[in-house]
Amino acid sequence: MSDTFDDIQQREQGLSRQLSARQLSMIALGGAIGTGLFLGSKTAIGEAGPSVIISYVIGGFIALLLMGALAEMTVAHSTTGSFGAYAEHYLGSFAGYMLKYLYWSCIVLAVGTEITAVGDYMQFWLPGVPSIIWVVLFSAALIGVNAFNVKAFGTLEYWFSTVKVFAILAFIVLAAGLVVGDRHGGYGVHNYTAGGGFFPHGVSGMWFAVVISIFSYLSIEMIAVAAGEAKDPATSVKKAFKVTVFRLFIFYILTLGLILMIAPVSRILKGGSPFVTVMEIVGIPGADSVINVVVIVAALSAMNSQLYISTRMMFSLSRGGQAPAVFGRLRANGAPINALILCSAGIAIAAVVYVLSPDTAFTVMMALSMFGAMATWGLIFVTHVAFRRALKKEGTPLAYRLPFYPLGSIIGAVLMLSLLITTLFMDDFRWTLIYGVPFTAVLAVLYFVFKRRDRTPDATVPDPHTPHDALVE
Repeated sequence: MSDTFDDIQQREQGLSRQLSARQLSMIALGGAIGTGLFLGSKTAIGEAGPSVIISYVIGGFIALLLMGALAEMTVAHSTTGSFGAYAEHYLGSFAGYMLKYLYWSCIVLAVGTEITAVGDYMQFWLPGVPSIIWVVLFSAALIGVNAFNVKAFGTLEYWFSTVKVFAILAFIVLAAGLVVGDRHGGYGVHNYTAGGGFFPHGVSGMWFAVVISIFSYLSIEMIAVAAGEAKDPATSVKKAFKVTVFRLFIFYILTLGLILMIAPVSRILKGGSPFVTVMEIVGIPGADSVINVVVIVAALSAMNSQLYISTRMMFSLSRGGQAPAVFGRLRANGAPINALILCSAGIAIAAVVYVLSPDTAFTVMMALSMFGAMATWGLIFVTHVAFRRALKKEGTPLAYRLPFYPLGSIIGAVLMLSLLITTLFMDDFRWTLIYGVPFTAVLAVLYFVFKRRDRTPDATVPDPHTPHDALVE
């Protein structure tokens, strides 16, 4: 363990605490309700068929365990470095370094999945306009938003997420009404066993889809990072964790269940977003265009959240002496602009992939992002076990405690390791370990190279109160 957790919190000072509990909740929803649900679910359905419902239940269970572990640690320690800082304190500086960089890489690449999806969605209306144009325009707009202070980000994300939440609720009500009121027998649970059965690709197909479900739930953990800029971290985090898990679980399971009652799997796989496909089948005039607007807002919202989180994680790395000092500097408005510029790299990578292979760009970016995602979730569970052991040894009481320890975290860690190994057998995710293992090795080598140079945090941490003209190079 590092000397004290106060040391970590002290070096990350300077960011503004302006986020409310409702904004924290919406930030988590904003990140998790994006292309993973609106477009990634199509890939999952292709793997599992109707049994994808079970896949998302398993993924939701893992997400629930993760949120419980994070809730305990975040209420005890709220800082921008979040689970990376917890790993540093309870597992050691190497673990903290690896977790932060793995998560940072995951979110930077996830930004690329969102923006490539936006390019695809715009083809629904303007198939003649090159998608790369939309990628550039929307990216520039969201980078601009993140260059302002966190209050501007929180406000935009709140309204982005509000649109998504109400749209999903409206979709659930409409789809449920169609199923219940159907007099011709075209919609209903019987569609779960039509065209190949409930498990068209066996239990293995259902398990493969769990990997994709993790990508869909990815970003719920960002609530712990955002807590570092919350007005009242302890109170806000408790409220936000409770509502976020419930909403996500209900949204995902209900929407997928209704989609599969209405749209045949074969029809879903031929279309774009399953939500748009359902509206095309229903035939309500203009409904497919309305849903397309929603899925674009969802992708932009998730991208907005991911730019925010990746920027804060790089800020934390810099303040800890594990990245160049320039990325730990703040503008006068509290925005780490240099870190933001670096974190836009995911957009640049996605743009290149999109130009080279527009048909597979989304899947490739998702596969690359998943290594860091699964490694991060697994390490969070391991960190939680170390956290509880340390507090028990110290005799420190927990202000917020959840049941099922240590079983919940052990199960979570084992499941994440199993899913990571599973990617070896998935054609669409063959890049996950091909990219992830060498990347991890490079990170490890760099850590020990810099450690030999005795690069201490004190030598690289800028004063958060440095005048504005000295904050940005």
